[in-house]
Amino acid sequence: MDYRIIPITASHTGQMEEIENLCFPDPWSRNLLEELLVLPNAVSLAAVSEDGLVLGYTSAQTVLDEGYINNVAVRPGYRRQGVASALLEALRQRGTELGLSFWTLEVRESNKAAQALYAKHGYLEVGCRRNYYEHPKEDAILMTLEFETICS
Repeated sequence: MDYRIIPITASHTGQMEEIENLCFPDPWSRNLLEELLVLPNAVSLAAVSEDGLVLGYTSAQTVLDEGYINNVAVRPGYRRQGVASALLEALRQRGTELGLSFWTLEVRESNKAAQALYAKHGYLEVGCRRNYYEHPKEDAILMTLEFETICS
């Protein structure tokens, strides 16, 4: 399957909203997805097929040298084909370029497949947020990928 990892533009938000609705019980609205694109500290990337289909996307934000991943989502028919791994690798590269100390994210405690994917990419379990998710009520596992940084 051929696709490219590219920065998300406003033309992708309709497909992002569709993926949100397919993947999450509390999907982000199109307005919120559009707002993420204009934040000066946003990192938003999409895996896009040759015919323009958004296969998956990730959105994140940075604060100083810290990175917070909002979402990693892949269209259900394209899972387990390397799309999420490609997005995570692109985030790793972007984090290095930005000089980040880490990327961190929350994942549902029951989502063992996602936890395994993140672990495969070097993310370590660092904590728990009790009752973080609402529908259904569930804890979040905090996972972090640390970058080697040197303060001088």
